[in-house]
Amino acid sequence: MRMLVNLYQGVFGWLERVTEGWFLGLTARFLFAGVLFMYFWNSALTKLGDGFFGFLSPSTGAYAQILPHITEAAGYDISQIAFFPYGLIVLLGTWGEIIIPVLIVVGLFTRAASIGFIGFVVVMSIVDVVGHGVDLPTIGALFDRHPSALIFDQRALWIFLATVLVIRGPGVFSLDWVLGKWFGIHHETGLSDTKSHA
Repeated sequence: MRMLVNLYQGVFGWLERVTEGWFLGLTARFLFAGVLFMYFWNSALTKLGDGFFGFLSPSTGAYAQILPHITEAAGYDISQIAFFPYGLIVLLGTWGEIIIPVLIVVGLFTRAASIGFIGFVVVMSIVDVVGHGVDLPTIGALFDRHPSALIFDQRALWIFLATVLVIRGPGVFSLDWVLGKWFGIHHETGLSDTKSHA
């Protein structure tokens, strides 16, 4: 029995050692890129206004998605909606949907971007439930035997993925790691894993 315990500990101890500092961060960012990046990128593109400077003036669709009740009350005439705070909320939400996923994928300011992503998903979910009035099956719940609800089930996994990046960082294959090496910042600061990969 002792031999089996030693074998078990040896195998998984080795696995932990060879993946330390790179595997979790890289895998989390790869999955984010493969599963979520295009979803948020395409959603952000629908929120941009016309022309080259469309990123400075979100579309009516952006207002309808982010502030559905206020936009409806204004008759979908966004010129009737005050910039502060509502227009600013829509503008920052649109920019966040573009910038945060890019930062996560390339691994730049990854921990801060991942916290921002978690906040974004929470707010997005509240807007879907309160603003757009999605039904209970779409919302879902824990322990309900149905793992495919679009909001609670899927977004809980999105948040967990981002939480891995908040706690473990982006790993060595990231711009954070490159900057950490460049500026001599160690693992404890959260920018790089230079302590274990000097």
